Amino acid sequence: MLCGGIILSFKATLDRIENRIAVLLIRPEESTKVCIPLSLLPEGSKEGDILNIDIAKDMPGKENAKTRAFTLFNDLQSKD
Repeated sequence: MLCGGIILSFKATLDRIENRIAVLLIRPEESTKVCIPLSLLPEGSKEGDILNIDIAKDMPGKENAKTRAFTLFNDLQSKD
């Protein structure tokens, strides 16, 4: 589950699948192409399907990653 709220919601057409990569065309213009692993799409997705896509920021995840990186950096420095 993502925290921080949905910041963007749009539709895309599953244009084609190439070597387990889904090629999506962002609607309505379908001039912007996005490629993602087929495994990230709902099971049974096939060419011609229209997909709803939501993108959200995960601010707590970002803060956790920063904390982990800072801790690792400090651990590495203290080993010198």
